[in-house]
Amino acid sequence: MISTEDVGRLRQETGAGVMACKQALEQAGGDFEKAKKVLRRDAQAIAQKKAERASEQGVIEVYVHGDKIGVLLEISAESDFVAKNEQFKKLAHEIAMQIASMNPKDIEELKNQVYIRDESLKIQDLLERAIAKMGENIQLKRFVRFELGEE
Repeated sequence: MISTEDVGRLRQETGAGVMACKQALEQAGGDFEKAKKVLRRDAQAIAQKKAERASEQGVIEVYVHGDKIGVLLEISAESDFVAKNEQFKKLAHEIAMQIASMNPKDIEELKNQVYIRDESLKIQDLLERAIAKMGENIQLKRFVRFELGEE
């Protein structure tokens, strides 16, 4: 039997929905690490299904680190409702910080980088989790990174 405390703990750690956490724990026989893998696999499947849907709403995130590094990031979603959501804005901010910190050369390199706040995740995993949670296609469109003194 899966307890509500276990579901809550998995939800806290992954950000997945209550029912998704309960089902993952049931599939994993109560094992948290296996349940996380189930949730990751399910997030990938959801992201693949939604990848073809148009994402024409979004935000331009601006991040400046120590007055020396600046990032402009365009990230999109399907609806204005999601684009104005605090979780979406937080995702944009986290990815802009990643760009400032790790200086990827393009979107593909960025997606394959290890997330600076959680080494068990790549940026692609972060996107897939957000897509599964928000229910919309989310795309990293483009970014530019400036560093003081660069030419």
